[in-house]
Amino acid sequence: MMTKDKKKIYIEEMKNFFKNNASVFVTHYQGLTVKQIDKLKAEMRKHGILFKITKNRITKLALEGSKFKKLENLFSGPTAVALSQDAIISAKILTRFAKNNSNLKIIGGIMENEPLSTLDVEKIATLPTLKEARAKIVCILTMPAQKIISILLAPGSKIAILAHAKSKKV
Repeated sequence: MMTKDKKKIYIEEMKNFFKNNASVFVTHYQGLTVKQIDKLKAEMRKHGILFKITKNRITKLALEGSKFKKLENLFSGPTAVALSQDAIISAKILTRFAKNNSNLKIIGGIMENEPLSTLDVEKIATLPTLKEARAKIVCILTMPAQKIISILLAPGSKIAILAHAKSKKV
């Protein structure tokens, strides 16, 4: 049983977590082993995400006055939260883990003040991460330059063939 002082410390800690993160996903973990939970926490930690098992009643007190207040009705049963700045990576990790472990249930969440259903979380998990999006943009931007370079580096006979083919089209 938690003492009053420990409860106050827990509430302040949770308030800080809610204040310093852009997204929160709420899950039920009933039926997961300690080893499975540790594996999920380790994966999350690699990406700077906090996965924390919560005390529902006290967590609801910590939600008071926070941007995640709308989540309060999701805190019942064996609940854990994933708190992060990058909602896409959190959603990807949770969705992948839930597919492999049926005991982890994603209940919902909030991203940038927008409440999310379970389906919303699954949709977010299909989006590219910031790194993936940047790589695609770079690929798109460098593609035309690569074609020009390959033409310029081709032997003279290939350029002549290409020029001849282009002249026939005109």
